[in-house]
Amino acid sequence: MTLQINTSALKGNLGQVGIIGNGSWGTALAKILTDNGRTIHWWVRNEEAIEYLTSRSHNPHYLTSVRFLPETIRPTKDLTAMMEQCDTVIVAVPSAYAQGVISSIPAQVWKTRNVISAIKGILPETNLLLNDYMTESCSLPLENYVAITGPCHAEEVAYERLSYLTFSGLNDALTTEVAAAFDNSYINTTHNHDIWGAQFAAVLKNIYAIGAGMAHSLDYGDNFLSVYATNCYREMYGFLQRHFEKVHPSDEKPDFHTSAYLGDLLVTCYSLHSRNRTFGAMIGKGYTVKAATLEMNMVAEGYYAARGMQAISAQYNIPLPMATIIYRILWEGLHPATGFAQIEKMMS
Repeated sequence: MTLQINTSALKGNLGQVGIIGNGSWGTALAKILTDNGRTIHWWVRNEEAIEYLTSRSHNPHYLTSVRFLPETIRPTKDLTAMMEQCDTVIVAVPSAYAQGVISSIPAQVWKTRNVISAIKGILPETNLLLNDYMTESCSLPLENYVAITGPCHAEEVAYERLSYLTFSGLNDALTTEVAAAFDNSYINTTHNHDIWGAQFAAVLKNIYAIGAGMAHSLDYGDNFLSVYATNCYREMYGFLQRHFEKVHPSDEKPDFHTSAYLGDLLVTCYSLHSRNRTFGAMIGKGYTVKAATLEMNMVAEGYYAARGMQAISAQYNIPLPMATIIYRILWEGLHPATGFAQIEKMMS
């Protein structure tokens, strides 16, 4: 099939919506949109999952309690066909796989789509956020890009517990419409212009959440964890502020003391739903990275983010000492107890 270039994706007009990825987060986003009356095109890699979604109207592996009205979902394994149908595409695959998916579609096609990033990580091959990668490789206009951040766990979306989503984009019309498409009785939405800061906050909080899991397994208590989270936020805030001033300055300074930054950090560090916290807890118990990954059957975004942020920290000369300790535990074999003895000395 020859993929047709769709030029009808006007700024501020979502049109037909597609989702790439059927993990827990992609499934949660599909639930929200279909609950709000949208029909979605859904790229699913696994044939079994397509069969379940088609015949039984639920995902067999993730958020299995969520059931869809059959007429609201159009699952397919054919990414080219899905892209042909859609004006707006939500990318909800783990960051480790995103570059391969993006590069399988011609760059000129992406230029004519609205892209909504539901990735909370850095692309490990390039150490870039999705928007920076797509700007470089696909010439995607930044006005066509919106990033989704939290605080929001997929599991609580499944239970329809009140959750919060933040949408960051430079195009007010598009960002507002995307936020409105997700807003409902159990999802509160806000939006801002801080594409880079909101995404870097989402990346960093996953690294710190791995550390929180390690601390739990190392038998640190709630008092320590509260001080740990406070110091993580101080480090995050310092990075975001300096990155904003050095790399993407503007007259509109973001408010970093809001839910997309501090709130998302806290819930990811504390919640038992957090896969990064769970991954860290297993590392703290002595699991290898490979064993923890196999046991969870999920990708912990903070693992790759820990390495990527080391490169970004060096590139912009913005130190991240606590994140560096987590990186050394994950990638250089530093014993978790030794690493946290060092973290103790950093905290105040």
